[in-house]
Amino acid sequence: MGLSRQYLRYVPAALFGLLGSAGGNAAMVALGGERGRGVAVAACEHVFVWDLRKGEKVLILKGLKQEDGSIRIFSLLNGEANVTFNGHKAAVTAMQYDQLGGRLVSGSKDTDVIVWDVINESGLYRLKGHKDAVTQVLFLKEKNLLVTSGKDTLVKWWDLDTQHCFKTLVGHRTEVWGMALISEEKRLITGTADSELRVWDISYIQEEVRYSLGNLPVLPIHLLVFGLKWRLLKCSKVGSIMREGRDRVVTLATDRTGKILACHGTDSVLEVFSILSQEEVQKKLEKKMKKAKKKAKKKSEEEEPEGDVELSLQEEIQRVTNIKASAKIKSFDMILSPKGELKVVLLLQNNIIESYLLNLLAQVPQAVRASKISIGGHRSDVRTLAFSSDNIAILSASAESVKIWNRSTLQCIRTMDCEYALCSFFVPGDRQVIVGTKTGKLQLYDLASGSLMETINAHDGAVWSIALSPDQRGFVTGGADKCVKFWEFELVKDESSVQKRLSMKQVRILQLDEDVLCVRYSPNQKLLAVSLLDCTVKIFYTDTLKFFLSMYGHKLPVLCMDISYDGTLIATGSADRNVKIWGLDFGDCHRSLFAHDDSVMYLQFVAKSHLFFTAGKDGKIKQWDADKFEHIQTLEGHHQEVWCLALSPNGDYVVSASHDKSLRLWERTREPLVLEEEREMVRGVSVCIICPAPVAGETQGETGLAGKKTIETIKAAERIMEAIELYREEMVKLKEHKAICKAAGKEVPYPVNPILRAYGNITVSGALLFPYLCFLLSELEESLLVLPFSYVPDLLRLFNEYIRLGAEVELLCRALLFLLKIHFGQITTNQMLVTVIENLKKTTISRVSEARDVLGFNMAGLQHLKREIEAKDEVMFFADATDRFEEKKRKRKKKEKMILAVV
Repeated sequence: MGLSRQYLRYVPAALFGLLGSAGGNAAMVALGGERGRGVAVAACEHVFVWDLRKGEKVLILKGLKQEDGSIRIFSLLNGEANVTFNGHKAAVTAMQYDQLGGRLVSGSKDTDVIVWDVINESGLYRLKGHKDAVTQVLFLKEKNLLVTSGKDTLVKWWDLDTQHCFKTLVGHRTEVWGMALISEEKRLITGTADSELRVWDISYIQEEVRYSLGNLPVLPIHLLVFGLKWRLLKCSKVGSIMREGRDRVVTLATDRTGKILACHGTDSVLEVFSILSQEEVQKKLEKKMKKAKKKAKKKSEEEEPEGDVELSLQEEIQRVTNIKASAKIKSFDMILSPKGELKVVLLLQNNIIESYLLNLLAQVPQAVRASKISIGGHRSDVRTLAFSSDNIAILSASAESVKIWNRSTLQCIRTMDCEYALCSFFVPGDRQVIVGTKTGKLQLYDLASGSLMETINAHDGAVWSIALSPDQRGFVTGGADKCVKFWEFELVKDESSVQKRLSMKQVRILQLDEDVLCVRYSPNQKLLAVSLLDCTVKIFYTDTLKFFLSMYGHKLPVLCMDISYDGTLIATGSADRNVKIWGLDFGDCHRSLFAHDDSVMYLQFVAKSHLFFTAGKDGKIKQWDADKFEHIQTLEGHHQEVWCLALSPNGDYVVSASHDKSLRLWERTREPLVLEEEREMVRGVSVCIICPAPVAGETQGETGLAGKKTIETIKAAERIMEAIELYREEMVKLKEHKAICKAAGKEVPYPVNPILRAYGNITVSGALLFPYLCFLLSELEESLLVLPFSYVPDLLRLFNEYIRLGAEVELLCRALLFLLKIHFGQITTNQMLVTVIENLKKTTISRVSEARDVLGFNMAGLQHLKREIEAKDEVMFFADATDRFEEKKRKRKKKEKMILAVV
């Protein structure tokens, strides 16, 4: 049966107009082998990599969702996600790698800290203890310890060997927003909601404590259970460093060498500090002692005690300078070169990326701006959009500028300064644009020269709406001065040129009793619809300006409306979150639709149809059918309020603008959209997995499993169960087939299962291994956790067969050990599984030993190749060793010059 009405699906085509999201962070990356040339910034659900030298976007890392708690690890070579971790239930707020890059720790708004194994693509454990969102996580290089801070005012120290919190700092009165380890991890600096940076001394005491119980020595509980030394850590406050900013710390970080500390608050100033090394501290202390001795001699004192001479905290952590940015700073990153030049990149709140250079060797270090990336976006929210008549150009205007974009390349081709823009359109011919501003002006721009041609004071208040007449000879405007004004295009003499230029003149005015919020012409230009502040929509005759209809029913003012191509329907969107569809012949309300969860900000019909789009403050764009009064589809992508949208004249493209400073392009595809399937998909996404009771294998203390139960893990478990059921059915069929062959006395062809044939005639046992290879390794444990025990015996028997054949030994051993861990009691009490476990013990030990031997052989071969390359080229294999070599060379030359000077 054919479809009664076919709709075509709109899909996301591009995201542009955004340099970096203010809620994310910036990180400097290497481009073309040059460190610090590129910067990676968060851009809504994507990550953009910008070339700071060229000011160009070089890479887009796609695929994230806002605040879903997932972590993806991308390759900067091809831009693809290699590893995905799902464990957090809310947005991830902090991440850090360990020194070798093998482990990743993440903190989230769900108050949990998770440690991930990047190489094995799995979660190690979840650490619970914070009572509010985690703000910073730090690995220690020398010790297997972790430091975390949160908005609960606590700083927690975690022992990763025993997976427990062994120390909590409670010396903060407000939220701890940032931390940094300095002085070879002997000091900790914390930043809170005040202007004080607190400095803590870290010292370790290792003791073996023994207690006597009769004649038996009794060890401490951690030594008894985990076989470790009793570790005592002392963390005491030694002082504070005062910031110049009076607000809270937003970001506090050091560079990779640990020599520079920088922080900023909610203002536009980045404060840079220099941290003295142990050698520099010792030299400065010796200098200070010499000065003290000289003073003592002058005062005729015999000796000045050395213990009285100490360096203050301000002398060890010295203020270098302040970097003043052009707007509020949201994030930063920095790299210190061997030449003593500090490169700082700043992500600003107004959609700008700036980089600064700071020469630390100068007597008075001054920051110099090296580059600025700003042309690819607006400084403030875009409030109006428009398409050109040929669908090629897109106009966007904000509080400070008008930009013209090429739709196919998404490049900004014109930028023109303007006042606060509220509405706009392309003049017929697409050579000029007109913008209505908040101050009541109409500004006419020429696109060829990018200049402002004319400014007219049109209204005494804001120009809220503007509409081009269907005959394209003029336009109408509505403003906050309770007037609707009619304008016509005209050609006037230009004083600076012989040729005439385009201008506009007012021909009529319609005075009303309330502020005008929106105006629209009917397609035949006979009627004019005007929405007023009194929540009504009034229809007037265009030629005589006589009143025709009044449409009332909205509880709040109508912010947007549009008339269909045939002039039969008018749709109105209001701040009461409803959309009403009216007949334009009698003014009757056909249907009222609850459209959005917040105000409806924009509404427009698709050309040559009764389909229309709405945009709301809830961040969603929805498509509706005005004939059947049905919701067709929802375009989700914006993370904050959607202010406006525009449809191309042919209806193939939709462009939208949001408070997240992004512009999104949506494209109509040839894919048909079935409403029943769309609603089923929405219901599937809305399903909430409720699991109040703890699942087997989970713990309720400080630690727990790293993963979380999701739709994907449940589907993966269902695939495993389906494969085991298929295996059982095929085993029964195989026995029956053997009996038939034996009775017939000859070989009878075995009917191949269609499912096995669909996967390329794989074997029955191979059909069970296939589900393990289909889902992510990070979801393996959670998938096995929801698997019923009735399927486990068959799994263990098949694991034995697979491992004996050497198929996916590492993956299957990992699954096997996890099953033994969570079902240990049931497996050990089952007598039928004793022989299976014994066989598994033999096969796993032999196969793992073979894998270890292969790995050892490969490592030895790589070490041999490394030694050969080092001997051949006479250079070290790693790039950082080259930097050390050059530094030694410079020191040697300096010594030789000093010796020659002495001689």
